[in-house]
Amino acid sequence: TAQTTRELGIIHLQDENDIADGRHIRIKGQVLVNFGTCGYMGLEMDERFKAATIDATQRYGTAFASTRAYVTIKLYDEIEDLLTRMFEKPVVLLANVTLSHISNIPILIGDNDCVILDTQVHDSVQTAVQLLKGRNIHVDIIRHNRIDILEHKINKLKEKYNKIWYMPDGVYSMFGDGAPMKEITQLMDKHEQLHLYVDDTHGMSWTGKNGTGYALNEVPFHDRMILVTSLNKAFSAAGGVTVFPNEKTRDLVRNCGRPFIFSGPIQPPMLGACIAAAKIHLSPEIYKMQQQLKDRVNYINQKCDELELPLIFKNQTPIFFIGVSKPSVAYSMVKRMVNRGFFFNLSVFPSVAINNAGLRIPVSRNHSFEDIDGLLNNIAEELPLALEEAGITKADIYKAFKMENPYQKVI
Repeated sequence: TAQTTRELGIIHLQDENDIADGRHIRIKGQVLVNFGTCGYMGLEMDERFKAATIDATQRYGTAFASTRAYVTIKLYDEIEDLLTRMFEKPVVLLANVTLSHISNIPILIGDNDCVILDTQVHDSVQTAVQLLKGRNIHVDIIRHNRIDILEHKINKLKEKYNKIWYMPDGVYSMFGDGAPMKEITQLMDKHEQLHLYVDDTHGMSWTGKNGTGYALNEVPFHDRMILVTSLNKAFSAAGGVTVFPNEKTRDLVRNCGRPFIFSGPIQPPMLGACIAAAKIHLSPEIYKMQQQLKDRVNYINQKCDELELPLIFKNQTPIFFIGVSKPSVAYSMVKRMVNRGFFFNLSVFPSVAINNAGLRIPVSRNHSFEDIDGLLNNIAEELPLALEEAGITKADIYKAFKMENPYQKVI
């Protein structure tokens, strides 16, 4: 519970550093290597970003207090032009991804459409879908990444509804696994009523042409696809971007979306950062950065294998999830690792199933290989102690996640 984690000193913490370096945080006087960031590309300390925010502030001030339906500053046109070049499709930009979903979903989903959610799709999507309840829109939730169940649902629903909207994440924020984009696209080609609304927030920047993310690295942009992604995480700036298949759909959302009328804009300093980031994404430099992160991702996979850590998915994404099963073990491991100088986030119910607790460890391009060695070697030493304390074994972890133990010795 939130009360338990607060009492244990695991959440609602404050970084006490006066100056950040992109790698460390200071909690209650202790300097920790920070493996709790979603800034996967490590761009937040880039001097070009800092200079761009200062320049935008000098020219436009700290805030421009007008909704986008009335007037915007010219920085908005500049960043949307750059994003259009990146994605090679029409885009709109709002202050964050949550507002993007709130803007898009009520407009895109027609009265005789239905929605199918992956059970692990991000909470911001599920929250926006709740806005459809007043219109009695049919909503189903299916098991995670089960394309067979998705097709079964399509066959049941296609005679009754005009459009069937499937809503997954590109990269799922807890386990770091990706949506099976190729199989989804094949279903779209097979069933003309199927439309895709994908949130690729955690896939942005670290992969794909121009850093446009996991989903578009897997498949070309489909003409029945809407893509939403974030500029707040690996992009290291601010905003939620929606990418549309055509200008007509973009203009519908831009003209009718409530956040364009009632919500504030991205403010000038962060628009400056967005522009600096987009220019890097449109340059060859982004591919060098992607490779640097990929080297760290590959190293973690190799190291977890060597240490026989219960990595639930062996991903090529910068999110790693080491399963521990019981929440008490996750709490214990966070505390133990803080004592050893490392910080990361635990994942417990309701973010995951009650007995699917684990250690959510994102890696950044700022992390050194020595940081990674230190983290994983210490986890390998502490995890058996935490499991013994809770009265469970590694075999119990694999059982809880319905997995075979890849390290089990065959007699």
